[in-house]
Amino acid sequence: MEYFAPSNLGEALDILSRGGVRPVAGGTDFYPGLPAGGPRESVLDLTRIAGLHGITRQHKGWRIGAATRWSDVVRADLPPAFDGLRAAGREVGSIQIQNAGTVAGNLVNASPAADGVPPLLTLGAEVEIASAQGRRVVPLDRFITGVRQVDLAPGEMVVALHLPEPPEDARGAFSKLGSRAYLVISIVMVAVVIGRDVAGRIDHARVAVGACSPVARRLPALEAALLGTRGDVAVTPEHLAPLSPIDDVRGSGAYRLESVGELIGRAVRGACDG
Repeated sequence: MEYFAPSNLGEALDILSRGGVRPVAGGTDFYPGLPAGGPRESVLDLTRIAGLHGITRQHKGWRIGAATRWSDVVRADLPPAFDGLRAAGREVGSIQIQNAGTVAGNLVNASPAADGVPPLLTLGAEVEIASAQGRRVVPLDRFITGVRQVDLAPGEMVVALHLPEPPEDARGAFSKLGSRAYLVISIVMVAVVIGRDVAGRIDHARVAVGACSPVARRLPALEAALLGTRGDVAVTPEHLAPLSPIDDVRGSGAYRLESVGELIGRAVRGACDG
């Protein structure tokens, strides 16, 4: 095993192209998951590459560097539509985890209960992927393909997330159910981005649910039902059709489905009243 700590992206991609190396930024999922005896692959430390850090406003939206920490997201000066993402950032483990764990790491780990995925879905995030051969961009809803599975070929790594400029009147919210208040893996989580017109009626609706299917899902039928209303829409089984919750140690599938409607209501009200 070797340890690499490149100072620029070109060097990192060259090392990655050789194979047998694992990119690591915060390491909050990587190190606890190591087998006895330590890593089998060489480690590519990405923390010294300046271009992978930070949140910047661009001509048509926002860029979040892959190694941006969750604590950076929480403190960032972002539009109200990002309030759900910031709220999710406060739920990613402890303060120590938020100070080390990265936005891209939360995605690449591809846990069904990853707190960052639902709010990023509601913000229309796209994933920028780079290799020594070039770059490509994939919508987040196609990047995570299953439990612990992502659309990354050998030699590729995530370098940034790109989010379009949200509507000016939009506000985000995040609601999470766990077995206790802090340091808990979600039973269910909901993120929304809601925009309203001058009459107070919803003209922009994005709703995403995590921990209720192998990957977090948006609910397009519910989003359509919310348009033109003041948010007082009853959640029906048809609205929840994209979900397929399982029974596990944190809760049954039936409990998750029963809970998700309440969490959606809380999140929509929070976005409308914020």
